[in-house]
Amino acid sequence: MTSEATRQLALEFASQIAPPGAIDVRRFFGGSALVRNGAQFGFVMKGTLYLRVDAAMRAEFEADGSEPFSYRAAGRDVTVRRYYAVPAHVIDDSSLLRRCSERAIDATPLPGRKRLNTTLPVAPRKRLGKADDR
Repeated sequence: MTSEATRQLALEFASQIAPPGAIDVRRFFGGSALVRNGAQFGFVMKGTLYLRVDAAMRAEFEADGSEPFSYRAAGRDVTVRRYYAVPAHVIDDSSLLRRCSERAIDATPLPGRKRLNTTLPVAPRKRLGKADDR
Protein backbone atom coordinates (compact mmCIF):
# COMPACT_ATOMS: atom_id res chain seq x y z
CA MET A 1 0.00 0.00 0.00
CA THR A 2 1.44 3.38 -0.99
CA SER A 3 1.80 6.23 1.50
CA GLU A 4 -0.92 8.17 -0.33
CA ALA A 5 -3.30 5.18 -0.16
CA THR A 6 -2.51 4.81 3.55
CA ARG A 7 -3.24 8.51 4.09
CA GLN A 8 -6.55 8.23 2.22
CA LEU A 9 -7.55 5.23 4.34
CA ALA A 10 -6.63 7.15 7.52
CA LEU A 11 -8.70 10.13 6.33
CA GLU A 12 -11.63 7.78 5.68
CA PHE A 13 -11.39 6.35 9.21
CA ALA A 14 -11.07 9.87 10.68
CA SER A 15 -14.26 10.95 8.88
CA GLN A 16 -16.12 7.93 10.31
CA ILE A 17 -14.89 8.60 13.84
CA ALA A 18 -15.52 12.33 14.29
CA PRO A 19 -16.77 15.47 12.55
CA PRO A 20 -14.50 16.99 9.87
CA GLY A 21 -11.46 18.70 11.34
CA ALA A 22 -11.74 17.02 14.77
CA ILE A 23 -8.98 14.52 13.96
CA ASP A 24 -5.64 15.36 12.37
CA VAL A 25 -3.99 12.85 10.05
CA ARG A 26 -0.20 13.11 10.14
CA ARG A 27 2.72 11.19 8.67
CA PHE A 28 3.86 8.42 10.96
CA PHE A 29 6.85 6.38 9.83
CA GLY A 30 5.44 4.29 6.94
CA GLY A 31 1.83 5.09 7.81
CA SER A 32 -0.53 7.79 9.00
CA ALA A 33 -1.27 8.78 12.60
CA LEU A 34 -4.71 9.74 13.93
CA VAL A 35 -4.31 12.65 16.36
CA ARG A 36 -6.87 14.49 18.47
CA ASN A 37 -5.98 17.46 20.68
CA GLY A 38 -2.29 16.80 20.05
CA ALA A 39 -2.45 13.17 21.26
CA GLN A 40 -1.99 10.21 18.91
CA PHE A 41 -4.69 7.64 19.66
CA GLY A 42 -4.31 5.47 16.58
CA PHE A 43 -2.65 4.95 13.22
CA VAL A 44 -2.96 3.17 9.91
CA MET A 45 -0.06 1.01 8.84
CA LYS A 46 -0.02 -1.32 5.81
CA GLY A 47 -3.80 -1.06 5.44
CA THR A 48 -4.56 -1.87 9.08
CA LEU A 49 -6.11 0.48 11.65
CA TYR A 50 -4.52 0.29 15.10
CA LEU A 51 -5.99 1.98 18.19
CA ARG A 52 -4.45 2.70 21.58
CA VAL A 53 -5.90 0.34 24.17
CA ASP A 54 -6.31 0.19 27.91
CA ALA A 55 -6.40 -3.15 29.75
CA ALA A 56 -10.13 -3.73 29.20
CA MET A 57 -10.03 -2.86 25.51
CA ARG A 58 -6.91 -5.02 25.03
CA ALA A 59 -8.77 -8.00 26.50
CA GLU A 60 -11.78 -7.37 24.24
CA PHE A 61 -9.63 -7.03 21.13
CA GLU A 62 -7.62 -10.15 22.00
CA ALA A 63 -10.88 -12.08 22.51
CA ASP A 64 -11.78 -11.04 18.94
CA GLY A 65 -8.45 -12.41 17.68
CA SER A 66 -6.78 -9.01 17.32
CA GLU A 67 -3.02 -8.69 17.73
CA PRO A 68 -0.77 -5.86 18.91
CA PHE A 69 1.21 -3.78 16.46
CA SER A 70 4.60 -5.31 15.74
CA TYR A 71 7.50 -4.67 13.41
CA ARG A 72 10.98 -5.97 12.75
CA ALA A 73 14.00 -3.79 13.58
CA ALA A 74 17.69 -4.55 13.95
CA GLY A 75 17.06 -8.24 13.35
CA ARG A 76 14.45 -8.65 16.07
CA ASP A 77 10.69 -8.47 16.42
CA VAL A 78 9.31 -5.52 18.38
CA THR A 79 5.77 -5.67 19.78
CA VAL A 80 3.95 -2.50 20.83
CA ARG A 81 1.20 -3.65 23.19
CA ARG A 82 -0.30 -0.16 23.54
CA TYR A 83 -1.78 -0.41 20.03
CA TYR A 84 -3.94 -3.25 18.71
CA ALA A 85 -5.38 -3.93 15.26
CA VAL A 86 -9.06 -3.06 15.18
CA PRO A 87 -11.19 -6.17 14.58
CA ALA A 88 -13.02 -6.31 11.24
CA HIS A 89 -16.50 -6.31 12.84
CA VAL A 90 -15.63 -3.01 14.57
CA ILE A 91 -14.50 -1.41 11.32
CA ASP A 92 -17.71 -2.59 9.62
CA ASP A 93 -19.92 -0.96 12.28
CA SER A 94 -19.44 2.83 12.25
CA SER A 95 -21.09 3.41 15.66
CA LEU A 96 -18.91 0.70 17.24
CA LEU A 97 -15.84 2.18 15.54
CA ARG A 98 -16.69 5.60 17.03
CA ARG A 99 -17.13 4.11 20.52
CA CYS A 100 -13.83 2.22 20.32
CA SER A 101 -12.09 5.35 19.05
CA GLU A 102 -13.45 7.41 21.94
CA ARG A 103 -12.16 4.75 24.34
CA ALA A 104 -8.76 4.92 22.60
CA ILE A 105 -8.74 8.71 22.96
CA ASP A 106 -9.57 8.34 26.68
CA ALA A 107 -6.70 5.82 27.03
CA THR A 108 -4.23 8.24 25.45
CA PRO A 109 -2.40 10.67 27.74
CA LEU A 110 -2.39 14.26 26.58
CA PRO A 111 1.00 15.68 25.54
CA GLY A 112 2.96 16.99 28.49
CA ARG A 113 0.83 15.11 31.03
CA LYS A 114 1.59 11.66 32.32
CA ARG A 115 -1.29 9.38 33.12
CA LEU A 116 -1.06 7.93 36.62
CA ASN A 117 -1.43 4.19 37.08
CA THR A 118 -2.76 4.63 40.60
CA THR A 119 -5.72 6.36 42.13
CA LEU A 120 -4.82 9.20 44.44
CA PRO A 121 -6.49 9.12 47.86
CA VAL A 122 -9.03 11.81 48.52
CA ALA A 123 -8.85 13.50 51.94
CA PRO A 124 -12.17 13.48 53.78
CA ARG A 125 -13.94 16.81 53.86
CA LYS A 126 -13.89 18.62 57.18
CA ARG A 127 -17.37 18.80 58.59
CA LEU A 128 -18.50 22.13 59.83
CA GLY A 129 -20.08 22.36 63.25
CA LYS A 130 -23.01 24.59 64.15
CA ALA A 131 -20.70 27.41 65.25
CA ASP A 132 -18.90 27.26 61.88
CA ASP A 133 -22.10 27.58 59.80
CA ARG A 134 -22.34 31.17 58.59
